[in-house]
Amino acid sequence: MPSEGDENYLTTAEVARRLQVKPATVYAYVSRGLLTSVRARGRRGSLFPAADVERLAARSVEHSGVVERIESELTLLQDDNLYYRGHSAHSLATTATLPQVATLLWTGQPPSDSGGVNPDLFGVEREGVELARAAMEVVPAGARLTDRLRVAVAVLGAADPLRFDLSATSVTAAAGRLIGTLVAALPGPIVTRTTLGGKLWPKLTDAEPRPEVLDAALILLADHGLAVSTVAARVAASARANLYAVISAGLGALDGQYHGAAPTLAYEFLDRAKHDPLKALSDQLRSGEPIPGFGHRIYQHRDPRADVLLELLGDHPIVSTVHAIAERTPTFPNSDLAIAAVMHAYGFRPDAGDALFALARMIGWTAHALEEYAAPALRFRTLGIYTGQTT
Repeated sequence: MPSEGDENYLTTAEVARRLQVKPATVYAYVSRGLLTSVRARGRRGSLFPAADVERLAARSVEHSGVVERIESELTLLQDDNLYYRGHSAHSLATTATLPQVATLLWTGQPPSDSGGVNPDLFGVEREGVELARAAMEVVPAGARLTDRLRVAVAVLGAADPLRFDLSATSVTAAAGRLIGTLVAALPGPIVTRTTLGGKLWPKLTDAEPRPEVLDAALILLADHGLAVSTVAARVAASARANLYAVISAGLGALDGQYHGAAPTLAYEFLDRAKHDPLKALSDQLRSGEPIPGFGHRIYQHRDPRADVLLELLGDHPIVSTVHAIAERTPTFPNSDLAIAAVMHAYGFRPDAGDALFALARMIGWTAHALEEYAAPALRFRTLGIYTGQTT
């Protein structure tokens, strides 16, 4: 039995600091055979061989069993700003193209190095569009656009014999093709010789096209750190699920009322507010529910994504409605409200916001999947605490 001062052993607190986990997690590692503990002589508590601790620490980002600590090089949210691989999302949305931003997230290639960016990244094949559209037509007529997207992703995955090729080149090619195909297959006219935002525009509205607005929205919504849908996608990728399955996992989590439905809730609130902002705000406050589209758990004073989108709307009357509400609340408009404002400004269909969010986030999910494919497989194994009956 080692003595407490033996330099070859560490205390529980020391191990927790070294592995950047909680003390309870240290004992979870012991129960799973990842660490060995011995009794400390002359006192309560356990000691752990320093060599074992260092071997576990050397596994870098693995942190087996710890889902709440996922290291990533993709997205930083800091000081009310959003960055993709160190590049301001605000700047990217106004100066870069969507293929450049997707390439940045997927490969790390900066927008300034446009020589390796495929301008046809979201190109499609006629057979794929036909298959996806046939799949979308299976759902009931009243189904939402996101319902059609989920069905089409599953069918396109089943039709891709090379979906289990998880090499970076294959995954990025499949992702670009998948996103482009989904946009083309959505109900509405197919347009060519324009950006992805331009192709998506006639699927959502009959208004005069402003593709730069949707391109900016797709860039700004592409990723936002470890949102619940992104964690779901990463867990699937950790199990080496193919890209289509990863996207399906993300879409499943996105369908929750506290995540992907947020743009629709903001749209409905803004629909009431555009007629009488003060009454809509009063009714919402009376309900005791949060004001849809305002405030954020991470941003403290402003949502940079909302700033860009509202600026693109210029002096449209809907922006005045947003400002009228914001002046009477202690919070600020977030991206959900900005998307809702875009929808009202250009007469988008009511379920357009959810679909736009889903299509944009597929870019981010692909980037996170690529990170997971390069990490140890099956590295997420949370510790279950049994609370049921024992015999």
